[in-house]
Amino acid sequence: MAPTVTTSRISLGDLTPNNIGQLRVLNSTLFPVNYSDKFYKEVLEVGEFAKLAYFNDVCVGAVCCRVEPIDTNESSSKLYIMTLGVLKPYRHLGIGRKLLDHILEHASTNNEQTITEVYLHVQTTNQEALSFYKNQGFEITGTTNNYYKNIDDKDAYVLTKPIHQ
Repeated sequence: MAPTVTTSRISLGDLTPNNIGQLRVLNSTLFPVNYSDKFYKEVLEVGEFAKLAYFNDVCVGAVCCRVEPIDTNESSSKLYIMTLGVLKPYRHLGIGRKLLDHILEHASTNNEQTITEVYLHVQTTNQEALSFYKNQGFEITGTTNNYYKNIDDKDAYVLTKPIHQ
């Protein structure tokens, strides 16, 4: 019988200048995209919308988002998931779901502005990620051709989930 994983082994931590290097290493391992210094500077400013995930105190995943205004008076916004990933040996343990649940919770209770939806891009060929997000209530709402520049499989689906305040 397989051992059961308790959520007490999984914890989330704040992103700080002292651990941004861990995020850089994770992203270079998880994603076929090189993120700029500007990306890393920006994710230090988003508070609860950027987290590192730990399993038994080992950094194994992360989520990074940005808030985008929808209208000119900036009273409502969307949350864009720039990256969400978990190292392969630690997938299917609930870590990705914990990261996603965290940002969805903060999106629905954000006091600074109303966030109406969360969205992200996923490679059209990434069945594991598509399945994960669909199981979490996201729907494919569009396709962006040639979204990825320097990799094969350049097309991405746009996946969206409404946020209910």
